[in-house]
Amino acid sequence: MGLARRKFLQNIGLAMAGTMLIKIPALGRAVVPDGGLLLAKQPDTAWLASLYDRGQTTTYLKSRNELQYIGMPVGGILCGTVYLGGDGRLWLWDIFNRNQEGIEPKEVDWKEAVLGQAKKVRSRDGACYIQPSKDIRPLDQGIAIKLTIGKETIIRPLDEASWPEIAFEATYPIATIRYTDPALPVELTLEAFSPFIPLQEDDSGLPVTLLSFHIRNKGKVPVEATLLGWLENKAAIYHAEDKLHERINTATGGKGWKGVLSAVRAKDAAGAALLQSPDYGNLCLAALDPTANIATQLELPLTAASFSQSRDKAAVHGINEKLTAGVMVKYRLLPGKDIRTDFAIGWYFPNLSFKDIQGKGRYYANHFSDAAAVVNYVREHHARLTGDSRLWKNTWYDASLPWWLMERTFMNISTLATTTAHRFQSGRFYAWEGVGSCEGTCTHVWQYAQAVGRIFPALERDTRQRVDLGIGMQPDGGILFRGEAEKRPAIDGQAGTVLRIYREHQMTTDDRFLRQNWPQIKKATQFIIRQDRNGDGLEDTPMENTLDAIWDGEIAWIAGLCIAAVQAAALMATEAGDTAFAATCKDYVEKGRRNMESQLYNGEYFIHQPDKVKGRSVIGSYNTCHIDQVYGQSWAFQVGMDRVLDKEKTLSALRALWKYNFMEDVGPYLATHPGGRPYALPGEGGMIMNTNPYKEEYPFGVKDAWQLGYFNECMSGFEHQVASHMMAEGMTIEALTLTKAVHDRYHAAKRNPFNEIECSDHYARAMTSYGTFITACGFAYHGPHQYIRFAPALQKEQFKAPFVTAEGWGTFTQQQQHGRGEYRLALKYGRLSLLTCCFEQARPATVAVKAGARQLPATFTHENGRVTVTLQQPVTLHAGETLQVTMIS
Repeated sequence: MGLARRKFLQNIGLAMAGTMLIKIPALGRAVVPDGGLLLAKQPDTAWLASLYDRGQTTTYLKSRNELQYIGMPVGGILCGTVYLGGDGRLWLWDIFNRNQEGIEPKEVDWKEAVLGQAKKVRSRDGACYIQPSKDIRPLDQGIAIKLTIGKETIIRPLDEASWPEIAFEATYPIATIRYTDPALPVELTLEAFSPFIPLQEDDSGLPVTLLSFHIRNKGKVPVEATLLGWLENKAAIYHAEDKLHERINTATGGKGWKGVLSAVRAKDAAGAALLQSPDYGNLCLAALDPTANIATQLELPLTAASFSQSRDKAAVHGINEKLTAGVMVKYRLLPGKDIRTDFAIGWYFPNLSFKDIQGKGRYYANHFSDAAAVVNYVREHHARLTGDSRLWKNTWYDASLPWWLMERTFMNISTLATTTAHRFQSGRFYAWEGVGSCEGTCTHVWQYAQAVGRIFPALERDTRQRVDLGIGMQPDGGILFRGEAEKRPAIDGQAGTVLRIYREHQMTTDDRFLRQNWPQIKKATQFIIRQDRNGDGLEDTPMENTLDAIWDGEIAWIAGLCIAAVQAAALMATEAGDTAFAATCKDYVEKGRRNMESQLYNGEYFIHQPDKVKGRSVIGSYNTCHIDQVYGQSWAFQVGMDRVLDKEKTLSALRALWKYNFMEDVGPYLATHPGGRPYALPGEGGMIMNTNPYKEEYPFGVKDAWQLGYFNECMSGFEHQVASHMMAEGMTIEALTLTKAVHDRYHAAKRNPFNEIECSDHYARAMTSYGTFITACGFAYHGPHQYIRFAPALQKEQFKAPFVTAEGWGTFTQQQQHGRGEYRLALKYGRLSLLTCCFEQARPATVAVKAGARQLPATFTHENGRVTVTLQQPVTLHAGETLQVTMIS
């Protein structure tokens, strides 16, 4: 039992007996599809303590019927969607530029508890939450193994039906699948992924999936093991015509690999128009082994003869005939020996376009001519691509924080490897809100998504400059909230974008980005300030917001977000040397904070003050307890800013959210508050968007607006935002409980763990879950200032977690005991320049700093429990080097 858990158990009685009674969500009693209980209810103290346990990798098992809905994105980021299924087969294959809404466009019937009436739920309304998709296989793909032991031959496809047990370890970006049969003399493991390396968006954006196998002979006699992979040719899947085109498989390869390129060609000039179709392109199946055998035409179904087929000659079939490529590798394993071998599946469908959007073509087409060129690049750089990807996976999960928390806070970045997000040939990042739903890289949704700016900061930096301060910037400083797909700004998106600009500046190494864009940043901030019509620091201009309505009055969550944005602008103005504008921003912030705390705080939480003329004749949150009411302070913590709202009032607001909005079982609440979309169902825990503590008859001002349904929903992106804020404010138990509620709603027994749904699948806002990791670490970073800070929110005595900076990433460890603190930054990749480090500890008597064996002269200051260490000269760490700070109080 870890130290943090022991301390927790010692104090749990006080927590449970206090005014903040912890509610245990129904996640421990998750319902499986047949209506039974997945897990028995655990004692409350044991369940709460388990939140802190390091635990183990979340592993889903065939024997518990947990594999059928798993769909982990395993293609490169911004390359379409290829899902890894729970049994290791690939499915969905949304790589053909169809631009459909939802991973499976459909409508399903759903009965609301209170009405008992079925209504149609579309993909954008949560169809896959009610009825998870599975087995979408527009093309046939698979792997099989043949084992020869003496005179006995055993053939096994790698699918759920063929193995007594399959275990899926849900560690994005690399999943591990273990195939188990006690009767076999081999152990078989698959690692599936596409190269994923933080800070390297190009090498993480390869249209390829790697299937890396490890086979070990655990028996006493030699074993001959043959792996056979196959892939159906479905190039031009939607537009090829039998009378005009034909399928062709050709042998291909390069140094260290062999494969088959699957394409479509025109029979004559009449079919040439196909080259412009969105699904025109090719696929490549390959073994990264020069001894492999290939079959340009593999005959199926699978038999023993399938493993001896070999054909290098091109195979040509009609469009309506099935044409399947095969690749085989064979190894002889002596007892106790093992082998590792990789298969690769690449694709190349470059004709991406969207109506009325400035951009077309796929970015990967700049670097590759076809899918075989993709595979060739992967083989040529295999050691680096796979080594750095595995290094990242090991670095991320080598932490003291609970496994489940590390999984949930990171796995949503897999949204980048779905058709929610794209990258045009020009390099422009472009995204929907969710798969195929709501265009334009919407500012009021994407500003919640903290993960991308921390893991691939160049993508966000380019989007700020190219789109928000470029295409979307209006003469008055307003930012069109859907780029060229919109004609107006959204106030929350505007404020969130200024905050993102500050984050993007911090995730660089100098001030070039800030200085180059400062005039536009200033205009965007001035636009925010002008929306305060009465000059009290509280935004009050009716404008669009993320709840799809124009609200009047002074609204706590919008006013607070604007205050935080202007505070960020004040800091940037100071760095840019614009002292006059910095003073203007500070004046706005001081007035806004003072008036928000005096006018919009009701003694328990922050509210929406109606417009003095319109009153409550229009939609708003008014006296309700709204999930985002202190979102501005939450954002401030994400970029290392100090308080923009009073701590006690903010804590009171968060406690009110816990008291009124968090439900251990949302069922009873939904039974009396119908109309929302099904993002949490009876038997599941979650935080409701808005509640009505004063029991007002019309709490939202109107009774028939379609947007009212939002207020009765649990949308995970908002829940993650609150969890990250609670973590930063010391409400650790509540933060973990809320995050675990979301995590368990997406348990594989019920739906796809990798698909957090809001307005369609793989919703961008869910990437705010990374913010909870940020605040759990107390992480702050300012690259141009060469500054880094860690202030862990839990497990402070023995803490370990990864970090990512502008040019490098690694592991931070903190050990505190008996007045001694040791703090280490071990850089694993890239480089990191530092001048100032900040940690939490009692005032030290001595501070010593080392980089490797070198002693580094430094001074320190102590304020509010934080020790700031400043080096005499900046130090640059490179991969493999460690900075160590030792303090003795």
